[in-house]
Amino acid sequence: MEPNPPEPDEVIACDASAIGVPSPPELEALARLQLTARRLGTTVRLHNVSPELADLIAVAGLADVLVVVSSGVEVERQAEQGEQLGIDEEILGGDDTT
Repeated sequence: MEPNPPEPDEVIACDASAIGVPSPPELEALARLQLTARRLGTTVRLHNVSPELADLIAVAGLADVLVVVSSGVEVERQAEQGEQLGIDEEILGGDDTT
């Protein structure tokens, strides 16, 4: 008997704590898992990711594909004095009035 496929929009949690020092085949397997999940209309979120695996995901350019959940609580960064989050300011060609 085959298992039921996930419901559309269902999120699949994947515990990646067993991947200590990641190898390219392990990264490929995670990417293929995400690809299969997306074809089924869902997504995989990686939990308990080692710093080495997180770095490899970033270096491989898969940070937009493989969703890494660092914890159950999302922390928002506070703006530093004189800084607004989400706004980059640039002074163009001699316009120093801003």
